[in-house]
Amino acid sequence: MCGIVGYTGGRKVNGLLLEGLKCLEYRGYDSWGLVVSDDTELAAVKRVGKISGIGIDSLVGELPDTAHAGLGHTRWATHGAPNVVNAHPHFDCHDRIAVVHNGIIENYLPLKRELAGRGHRFRSETDTEVIAHLLEEYYEGDMTAALRQVMTRLVGTFGLAVVCSEHPGMLFGARRGSPLIVGVGHNEMFLASDVSAIVAHTRQVIYLDDNELVAMNPTAFSTSDLEGIVQKKIEEVTLDVMSWSKGDHAHFMLKEIMEQPESLCNAFRGRLDYQQASAKFGGLNLTFSELQGIQQIKILACGTSWHSALLGKYLFEDLAGIWTDIEYASEFRYRNFVLPPKTLVIAISQSGETADTLAAVREAKQKGAAVLGICNVVGSSIARECGQGIYLHAGPEIGVASTKAFTSQVLVLTLLALLLGRQRRLSRRQGLVTLSAIESLPDLVHRTLNQASRLEEIAQQTYQRANFLYIGRGYHYPVALEGALKLKEISYVHAEGLPAAELKHGPIALIDEQMPTVVVAPEGPILDKVKSNVEEIRAREGQIISIVTEAQGEMEEVSDFTFSIPRTTEYLTPILAVIPLQLLAYHIAVLRGCDVDKPRNLAKSVTVE
Repeated sequence: MCGIVGYTGGRKVNGLLLEGLKCLEYRGYDSWGLVVSDDTELAAVKRVGKISGIGIDSLVGELPDTAHAGLGHTRWATHGAPNVVNAHPHFDCHDRIAVVHNGIIENYLPLKRELAGRGHRFRSETDTEVIAHLLEEYYEGDMTAALRQVMTRLVGTFGLAVVCSEHPGMLFGARRGSPLIVGVGHNEMFLASDVSAIVAHTRQVIYLDDNELVAMNPTAFSTSDLEGIVQKKIEEVTLDVMSWSKGDHAHFMLKEIMEQPESLCNAFRGRLDYQQASAKFGGLNLTFSELQGIQQIKILACGTSWHSALLGKYLFEDLAGIWTDIEYASEFRYRNFVLPPKTLVIAISQSGETADTLAAVREAKQKGAAVLGICNVVGSSIARECGQGIYLHAGPEIGVASTKAFTSQVLVLTLLALLLGRQRRLSRRQGLVTLSAIESLPDLVHRTLNQASRLEEIAQQTYQRANFLYIGRGYHYPVALEGALKLKEISYVHAEGLPAAELKHGPIALIDEQMPTVVVAPEGPILDKVKSNVEEIRAREGQIISIVTEAQGEMEEVSDFTFSIPRTTEYLTPILAVIPLQLLAYHIAVLRGCDVDKPRNLAKSVTVE
């Protein structure tokens, strides 16, 4: 949510910033703006709505065509309505200093009152504007020194970028809890909240850490913290620019669903250890004895990652015999939680920037826990904060609704459960069976995706319904939760996921001929129990859509629609079973005319509480 892109160099900046913002659209936003520095003046343009249809010609007359430095920003409204006044950039009283900001300033109200009392004039309802006025208070010719002083006054999270009319051709940035990246080019420099905005121009980047600042001109940069100069390592970004393109697909979400055979291959590549009949990871800074000594696991996550965490609980308890608890990261930090000795804390986040999860990680570390991160984005805040963990290697996930990252998370958790299980209770034979099943997954996913047109047919028959239930048992209950979330996120249809047996404890009152129920019912030890739940729904004239295993005729007899997935082990079946639910949500959203990749009110990376 929210995005920053900045540039200083020899190229004309207007079009470059506009294209950079378009690369950040997937993060979610409701308004946007640009500010450019031309000699000794700043000029800005701000808009409400989408950038997609905006061309550089539409900005002629509003921004000087000769500018070579500036900032762009996409805003996701928190403080103040999504309108032009509240869009970034925000200025000081004399329009000398312009600020764009990701995050939330928690103490902005007392700061605003203090500054207003000193004669500052505020124009917006935002928390961000106080930063510009604080800079005005402290600026005495040295913007880095002023930023340091401002940072000591701010409570909350921020990734912020600044331009000043007295420093043409210079950009300034600072971060605390919200990502900020420096891009190093040839006689040009970039500043961004996400590498996607600059990867087309440079692969050389610096990741700022919390409480660090940067000052840059086209040929040089200086990094520092609150105490003074710090030396930062330039790192190489390995992302393929084409991975940020939809290719021949109508939407990023569909592309990412179809990429799952490859993303799963990437998740297990180099991690299958047939010699030990186990898994191996390069990013675990835990010794064999430390891994063997783990007595319980606590998993922290939000949203889709919480659903993969719930599957992780089943996996760690089934395969490794380790008692596992999962927590919403947003609740964890505010409880007086108990972390017994020899507890491993695992934090899961696709972006690695989820504010609630990042805060929970820091709280767990403060209590002395060993924390392991599972993230997709290399160099992300959670990955760097944990210092150890596992990357998904799923590639960029642009669609707001997570698909390939979810299945990669589940696979990585399976591998970790296998590693811990082989140290405790799993036989060599069981380990080899698991490795073979994992290697077979990409082909099974291909077979599942080859039937995608069946989901479009089911969507045609159900897309006008206003409510759905999703049910499953055991490993398939988290799949039901994830299927319901996908439908809510992108089609705005109310959906609820439940353990199948819980229907009769209240929710069955909702069942009628207008309420479809999606039943996740592949073969398994309690399939007969699920069939009994389905009969209860049929008795109340509910419509039934079942996800079943191939040649599983008994469920077809009691369902209005079925979709078959191939056979695999029980604990890998969720990876196959969730794919038809992703496709069903996608096709329903398309038929309802929704913006699939950028659903309303949502952001890809939730960097505020």
